[in-house]
Amino acid sequence: MSSLTAHRSRRSSRFVGASTRVRRSGFTLIEILVVIVVIAILATLVAPNIFQHVGAAKDATAKSQIEMLGAALDAYRLDNGRYPSTEQGLGALWEKPTLDPPENWKAPYLRKPVPLDPWGRPYVYLFPGQANALGYDLVSYGADGKAGGEGEDADITSWK
Repeated sequence: MSSLTAHRSRRSSRFVGASTRVRRSGFTLIEILVVIVVIAILATLVAPNIFQHVGAAKDATAKSQIEMLGAALDAYRLDNGRYPSTEQGLGALWEKPTLDPPENWKAPYLRKPVPLDPWGRPYVYLFPGQANALGYDLVSYGADGKAGGEGEDADITSWK
């Protein structure tokens, strides 16, 4: 083979190789579908556990808020000689009641306004209480918002 023929052969193979090489970029439809299926399987396995913990976290939050409100109610009682009436409600811990205003109301007994329960409803406050005749009843009716229930629907009370 002459040098001219060898040179042409190399040159033509260079062009043939360059034209047959296909540059691959991106993902194929099958690869994308496989990833979506894997994510869906993981979501079905993990989601129930996450939602189970959300319910437990709301219960713990309600219990914590009831304890905090109880401490504020006790401070109110120390200053005023009694708990706020049912009519005055828990709002008496944040603003001085206009209905039968106490003489020794010193300041807000909470750092922020009275929170709603974790399900977005107000806590039920009674004084004198039905369960605690000498004290108060403070209740969150849970996820269903009705008295009684089990699991996430169970009542969370100040006396249990």
